[in-house]
Amino acid sequence: MRLDKELLLAAELAPEQLRQFQRDLPAHWTDEALYATGTATVRRRRLPAEQVVWLVLGMALMRDRSIVDVVDKLDLALPNNGKPEPVARSAVAQARARLGDEPLEWLFLRSAAAWGHVSAHRHPWRGLALYGVDGSTLRVPDSDENRRCWAGQSAGKAGRGPSAYPQVRLAALMALRSHLLVGVSFGPYEHSEYIYAADLWPSVPDHSLTLVDRGFFAAAVLIALARDGLNRHWLTRAKRTIAGE
Repeated sequence: MRLDKELLLAAELAPEQLRQFQRDLPAHWTDEALYATGTATVRRRRLPAEQVVWLVLGMALMRDRSIVDVVDKLDLALPNNGKPEPVARSAVAQARARLGDEPLEWLFLRSAAAWGHVSAHRHPWRGLALYGVDGSTLRVPDSDENRRCWAGQSAGKAGRGPSAYPQVRLAALMALRSHLLVGVSFGPYEHSEYIYAADLWPSVPDHSLTLVDRGFFAAAVLIALARDGLNRHWLTRAKRTIAGE
């Protein structure tokens, strides 16, 4: 299934209330993420850091709603002097900016270990945990800052200029049995997905088999995957030129 269809399906399954959200993701993980990354604060705001973590997760699922709508939908804002009041749009954006990305990265890795890697080891093939790696691209909002950071495709000699949107290049590591992502590396479009895939090899456990796209068939890419671990293997489709030899 295409990624865009998966995202639309996820939006249909978005929780209606915060307690439904917390039923699937242990609430104490968000506290651990904040303390582990030094993001926890003593000052109590209407949108404290722990609530903003749920906000960002809600934004990922409710992609058809604005950030303020997600706050209202999940009832994330704390009462003001005991009275429920709407939160200013600027206050929501500032709360998101204060949180940063480190707590979300920590939370992703925590959930990947608890769910993805565990599922891969629970359903091995001939004693090997199964993983898959592939690359992709994502469009990001068009802004001068994003174009400087991520760049994008170029029309080259056609003379049509840069792509309509800046693009992010990424490589992702997935537990194949459960289809859960356990690692993602991304950066500017101008760099090859093979470079980002190399960042994922430390996340591949020992006693595993990783399926890679045939475009990854290169010594510089695959030697490290097999060499820097115990009983780590890779499998790819052979190109016709290789099969002919």
